[in-house]
Parts: sequence; structure tokens; C-alpha cells
Amino acid sequence: MSKFNETTRGVYLITVTPFKDDGALDLASTDRMVDFCLEQGVDGLTILGIMGEAPKLTAEESRTFVRQVLNRVNGRIPIVVGASAPGFASMSELTKSVMDLGAAGVMVAPPPSVRTDDQICAYFDMVNETLGPDVPWCLQDHPGATTVQMSTAVVLRILRNSPRCVMLKHEDWPGLAKLSAVRAATAKGELRRISILTGNGGGLFLPEELVRGADGAMTGFAYPEMMVEVCKAYFAGEVERAFDLYDAYLPLAKYEQQAGPGLAVRKYILARRGVIASDAVRKPGPKLSALDIADIERLIARQERKLRALA
Repeated sequence: MSKFNETTRGVYLITVTPFKDDGALDLASTDRMVDFCLEQGVDGLTILGIMGEAPKLTAEESRTFVRQVLNRVNGRIPIVVGASAPGFASMSELTKSVMDLGAAGVMVAPPPSVRTDDQICAYFDMVNETLGPDVPWCLQDHPGATTVQMSTAVVLRILRNSPRCVMLKHEDWPGLAKLSAVRAATAKGELRRISILTGNGGGLFLPEELVRGADGAMTGFAYPEMMVEVCKAYFAGEVERAFDLYDAYLPLAKYEQQAGPGLAVRKYILARRGVIASDAVRKPGPKLSALDIADIERLIARQERKLRALA
């Protein structure tokens, strides 16, 4: 099994879940998507995330999809599986299933039902108990999706109480100050070092987050090579090149992060690139208009011109 621990860095791409036009799982496109991600140089994959339409899958479909991805990857990179669930029985069942299949770890976000600091911390105490001492896991801090606002103090408290939590998926927005505070706590000896991968959609703040101490990105974008190249340039000390590469992709990344049609935009581009056969979003889900598609095509053309200028 590939490693997933406190030293993890690079790009863990949040994948889409490919469907056929009729809404059925598309396993052939799943294989093609995995191959594409490996070709682009990602360091890991995260599946069954929020943008992976996990809540729309049955339990059996989730296991089928995880098995397909793991078989295709064949141990070449780590696979993290979203295991957030309304109840701990289903979280435990899914976690055991995917770890037995060869997953490197799981990712857990707080449910919308927890509100106070004590409720949030008590919930993650139960997560620790449920996952046990042998499962590495990632804490997902995504208030935009969960509606749960975890303060820096709460995040630090959870991390101190969770010896098998090896990563923070940081996607609070704005959240640069929180990222800096977690790194400062480690520098002061108040917290063991953990991996921090940032999740703000499509890497919208990736260069700034790297400057603040992030180890890379865990998010989705139809052009994962952007995040891979930005991280490589930054870690090689080519900071200005990292920012320049990011700037070339920013307009399209921004467009893809619209709260409504964003996933449909991503799937349209992936289908356009030949990665998946259909851009279908499982119901209920958005559909693009002709005007949306015209916007996307214009942005792709502008992006390609900018990249040629940087070559």
C-alpha cells in the first residue's frame, strides 16, 4: 500500500465519478480517468468526495467504484476515500471495506448537525474510536459544504486528540490565517507536524497557500497538470514561475468553481479532453446551456494562448 502520512505532499486530485448518459456508473471511463491522472503526475487520488457525487451513490456502487480505481492504480499512488457519513455504523462499514481493498486512508468531515465547539470535538472523538488505531485519516475542514465552522482552536484540539489524523484538508475560505496558525502551532511545539493539503476549489489560492506552508493541494480541476506544475515549481524554488503558471489557468479555474454549474463545467471539459465518455451529472444535478459552453470554449482558447506564451 502506498504511504499516506504526516509527510504527504504534492497533489491529491479529487476525482469526478464518471457516469454514462443514463446515469449508470461508467467503469471504462473510470479506468481512462485514472490513467489520465497518472499521466498528469498527480501524487495521489481522493475519491468519493463532495464533487465526486458520493451522496448519489448506493453503498454497493461506492464499493464498486473504489474497487475499480484501486485495481487500476495498482498501488502506484495512494488512494484516499471519503468516508463521511450520517452515522458511525456506515462510516465503519465503508472504512473497513475500502481499507481491505487497499485504500491508503479515509477523509472525514463534520456533519451539519454539530454546531458548538464541544459538539464538534466530541464528534471527532467518536471518529477516532470508530476508525481505530490502524486507519490514517484526513480531517476535512470545508464549511462552505458542511456549514460547520471550525475555529483554529477547534482544529488544533481535534488534531491533538487524534493520533491517526495525519492530514488537514484545509478549505476554509478565507482561511490563510488559519493555515498559518496551524503551522505556527507546530513551530512552537504545541502540535506535531501534520500534512496540510489545501482544497479551495481548483486551487484558487494555491500559490498563496504554498507560501503559508501548505504541502500541496487536495482538490479537483479539469486541468490537474496546473496544480502539479505549480507545486513542482514552488518546491523547486521557482516561486515566480509557480505564480505565472497559476495565473494562466485562473480564469477557467474561477469559472469552474461556480456554486451551481461547477461540476457540470468540470465534467464537460474532461469529456472534451477525452478523459470520460459522457459529461453526465447524476440527478439531481446541473446542465450547461449553449451560452455556458461558449464561455468555457472562450476561456480554454485564452488559456491555451497564455500557456504558449509561457512555454
